[in-house]
Amino acid sequence: MGGWSARHRWTAVGGWLLFVVLALAIGSMAGRVDVTDSEEVPGEFGQAVRILDDAGLSNGPAGEMVLVRGTGSGSGSVKATDPAFRATVDDVIGAVKGTGEVTSVQSPYDVKAVSEDGRSALVKFDMRGDPDTAPDRVQPVIDAVRGAQERHAGFAVEQFGEASSQKVFDEAFGSDFQRAEYSALPVALGILLIAFGALVAALLPVALAMTAFLATSGLVAVVSHTVHMSDTANSVMLLVGLAVGVDYCLFYLRREREEREAGHDQQTALRIAAATSGRAILVSGVTVIVAMAGLLFTGIGDFKAMGLATMMVVAVAMFGSVTVLPALLSLLGERVEKGRVPFLRRRGRARSGESRFWGTVLGGVLRRPAVSAAVAGGALIALALPAVGLNTANLTLSQELGDKLPVVRAYEDISAAFPGGPEPAQVVVKASDISAPEVRRAIDAFSHEAVAKGASPGPIETETHPKANVAVLKVPLTGGTDENKAEASLRILRDQVRPDTLGKVAGVTAPMAGSTAASMDFTDKIGDAVPPVFAFVVAFAFLLMLLSFRSLTIALTSIVLNLLSVGAAYGILTVVFQHGWGAGLVGAEGVGAIVAWLPLFLFVILFGLSMDYHVFVVSRIREARMRGLTTQGAIRHGITTTAGVVTSAALIMVAVFAIFGTLSMQSMKQMGVGLAAAVLIDATVIRGILLPAVMALLGERNWYFPSWLRWLPDMTHDETAIAPAPVRPDGVPVPAEPTGVGR
Repeated sequence: MGGWSARHRWTAVGGWLLFVVLALAIGSMAGRVDVTDSEEVPGEFGQAVRILDDAGLSNGPAGEMVLVRGTGSGSGSVKATDPAFRATVDDVIGAVKGTGEVTSVQSPYDVKAVSEDGRSALVKFDMRGDPDTAPDRVQPVIDAVRGAQERHAGFAVEQFGEASSQKVFDEAFGSDFQRAEYSALPVALGILLIAFGALVAALLPVALAMTAFLATSGLVAVVSHTVHMSDTANSVMLLVGLAVGVDYCLFYLRREREEREAGHDQQTALRIAAATSGRAILVSGVTVIVAMAGLLFTGIGDFKAMGLATMMVVAVAMFGSVTVLPALLSLLGERVEKGRVPFLRRRGRARSGESRFWGTVLGGVLRRPAVSAAVAGGALIALALPAVGLNTANLTLSQELGDKLPVVRAYEDISAAFPGGPEPAQVVVKASDISAPEVRRAIDAFSHEAVAKGASPGPIETETHPKANVAVLKVPLTGGTDENKAEASLRILRDQVRPDTLGKVAGVTAPMAGSTAASMDFTDKIGDAVPPVFAFVVAFAFLLMLLSFRSLTIALTSIVLNLLSVGAAYGILTVVFQHGWGAGLVGAEGVGAIVAWLPLFLFVILFGLSMDYHVFVVSRIREARMRGLTTQGAIRHGITTTAGVVTSAALIMVAVFAIFGTLSMQSMKQMGVGLAAAVLIDATVIRGILLPAVMALLGERNWYFPSWLRWLPDMTHDETAIAPAPVRPDGVPVPAEPTGVGR
């Protein structure tokens, strides 16, 4: 592939650009279909949403509410019946009506939406028009409520609802990812500039990664008509696409440079880079794709979207790296060194691309491999131990966004004044005849039992839709914003109240929805997905390594080392975000839990990216061993010649992931810290110390391949067919001939 691209360079480059343009154009025409609510959270929540969808009831108006209560010195005793309180409520009603954006405004005096102590009242209303666009149109209403607050200083006037909360969440989520996306490219380019010391060489990896992302964006839009996508999947696709695209180009370009410095002419250098780094890219890409495929086993819409999108971007980046990249290098030739940056010429690097720093570290490791393995392995196990007590949870609004935002304070104040919270559970009752006497009695019995058994403080509202034979019960949960208590209340409804009432009527189904139900069902689904996802990823990664290196030992050590890396990342997350050690440094005080989806997501991403590095390093070691070096010499040569490029690639990933650790949303902070810590550990402790120490201890057993497995297909490459740069048996390179002299 590399040879063909170098010989037909304009065809390869033109074909790649045509592919990117066509993919974008077709994707733009096809449009993207997003994940539905029922796909996002399978289980009872998803079943309830599907019933509402089928009945045409899911797109009801976006509900909003405004809390009015007395505050300040001496005003705490003000009751809803006082004239000043009534005047404030009337002003709020008039203000929101005046925006022209609301409908069905309810006075708390008409619907008895006054708190039990008589000091708080709720003005309820709906947003006009499409609920999907309500967050974009709610700002005038927010401004009107803020104006009422300014006119009535002795009262708290706070707004919360579907549109206003979604607006805040979208702004936080959108601005977070936007900031990360805008920061990622300059950071990556800066590190590449330092790594290569030349502008053109630094731009190549970024250009390849971004064109791969753009092409995949178009392809994903087409595929979304079968497997629905999401904004989250698009952002993760960019993150992974940038990481692997830069990595693949970095390894390929560095190897081509190294071979030219060793004395090979350009075509020979390209051929060697294609046969070695190119093959490693294919093995690595397939391994990453297999790891990402684990997300398809979750059954959760967003995870399936992320899995498929990242699999596609890795495949496109992998394809581009072994086709258009050799063509570009052939076209550029020596011009790849254009834009040389002063003072960045090979500092800290020895001959043949070897790293002096890692050469020094490796010397100590290989002299005392047992001690090095014990210290590095012990440190990683110590880091991983706190993960034994890892506690996952779906973060509350205040945990996710902090308690300083007005919408978060409003949510908590409404929950305090009206037990059960502003987001009640929904019981969606579906029957062949919703008006049948036995169904009506069962619904009434459910409402009575829910309060009697302490699951709900009441009152329970019932909306009946005879044409659709559906009834929706809005059940405030005892516990309100306290997640544990609210979930306990929901379990009482599901396990006790429903079977004793609605469950006794033939032909009636009554799945439960609402935010608490969504949280519970999502967490349960994630928990159920962990064993099959972990088993699939580990088993197939092991098989790929076995086939690619034809060594049972290397396949086993690869899995163990990657699991150690993931375990250490889990431990760091636990001590920082759960126990609060150093939480103040990243603005994560008081969170006390790891977001429920993160451990599974991190496992898949980290396993894929860790295997990415592992394949490149071990490929270089095996290549040296096949050329006649001793195992220890091959380890020395393989580690020192790849250490610099692995470090550069890791620095880019760590820097990009660290950006996420600075974002406002706690889930993004946790993801950023977990990914950055794991990649840093993997590229330094694992690849620089533990891997060479373990391989040195194993010696010739590294290449053990039992005879009973020899029937497996041979996916290795005959590295001896490539003209090597001269290296002594102990792994020390022989001085190179002048550049331009072929072998």
